[in-house]
Amino acid sequence: MNVARYASGVQSAGFSLRVDMQQRLQKVLSQAGIASRRSAEKLIAEGRVSVNGTTVTEMGTKADLGTDEIRVDGRRIKAAERTRYILLNKPSGVVSTRSDPQRRRTVIDLLRGVREYVYPVGRLDYDTEGLLLLTNDGDLAAKLTHPRHGVDRTYEAKVAGMPDDDALARLRKGIPLDGRRTLPADVALVNRGRRDRDGILKLTIREGRNRQVRRMCEAVGHPVRELRRTRIGPIQDRRLKPGDWRELRDDEVIALRKSAARRPRAEASPRGE
Repeated sequence: MNVARYASGVQSAGFSLRVDMQQRLQKVLSQAGIASRRSAEKLIAEGRVSVNGTTVTEMGTKADLGTDEIRVDGRRIKAAERTRYILLNKPSGVVSTRSDPQRRRTVIDLLRGVREYVYPVGRLDYDTEGLLLLTNDGDLAAKLTHPRHGVDRTYEAKVAGMPDDDALARLRKGIPLDGRRTLPADVALVNRGRRDRDGILKLTIREGRNRQVRRMCEAVGHPVRELRRTRIGPIQDRRLKPGDWRELRDDEVIALRKSAARRPRAEASPRGE
């Protein structure tokens, strides 16, 4: 069918033609830079989203950002004006969320001068330091946090005691957590051969279960004393001080997209460390 000819005929007959631009609400929120699709689904389920004054909790709800009034926590959302890709070195004692009911300091409090509605891609525990991405690019955030893409994340962990070869082998093979073994990890003892009381491990994991690194190390008898994330996929920056942030370079964004577009891996929980 010739759509242009059909539209002209309908309008000439005295009718107006409106193209339906409605999309699923979680996709609308993602494209507006409010949250990844998974996080947007959680916002909807928690009753924090309204459309034209009515609270929405059903995932199949559709809306049009151009014609509908969509609000999150009472704040009306608009289309994202500028796409931001921010790399933050999160200090310990900071929450990886936009807000905190306990009124603790959040990562957003560290982003002075950032007016766009950015949000963390994944998370780091309150007492974990290291690199964290924040963006309003919902599509990229969804790919980076979805477990099937298996984007590598590297951590440095100071653990109690000095792990032996058996403990390292168990970490590399995978540790049973919640009835399911973790994916194989790259593990190295950084201070091997030294007379230190505590070991320093470099671990690269390819999934993001809840407190995964801490639980893995505890399972082999070496609880984590300090934990820091040093790399997310191809992104690392040892010169970035705790509490500081910077924009990603164009080549870094391209590298992230390539990393997130790799062949899917086995499914795992999309929770963060």
